[in-house]
Amino acid sequence: MKRVLFLCNGNSARSQMAEAFLRHVGGEHFEVFSAGAHPDFQVHPQALETLRRNHVPVEGLATKNISTFAGQAFEFVISLCDRQQEQPSVMQGADMIYWTFPDPALPAEAKARARAFEDVFRGLERRIRLLIAVNTRPSAPARHTSAAQAFSPA
Repeated sequence: MKRVLFLCNGNSARSQMAEAFLRHVGGEHFEVFSAGAHPDFQVHPQALETLRRNHVPVEGLATKNISTFAGQAFEFVISLCDRQQEQPSVMQGADMIYWTFPDPALPAEAKARARAFEDVFRGLERRIRLLIAVNTRPSAPARHTSAAQAFSPA
């Protein structure tokens, strides 16, 4: 089972939605977590609402500090914030991936904010489904080739 950590500074919206969605659709292949360098006190209510509207379970979601995972091994650490705002990762040995999404909590107007949360969810959904597809497809069977065949001209 591959371990994935989603990072975002506040760990209240983007990373929470990514954690919940990957756990929902790929939980049999991935162990999923999220954290932030400066976590908020709670998961953003609109992130929870967006997940529920898309039939994604929200039980157990809580903001966490990245220090909670110090020293743990992950195959993938995926940052969802702007690179300039992201603190350097403390996760050694993991593949660091950057999926930059705008903060959906920023629009002041309620309709625009709801649309922003839905847009981020859809973007996460597409990338997470690709991550699952690439990391769960069966490997091609190994070909048995002798050393002589491998180095001889065709």
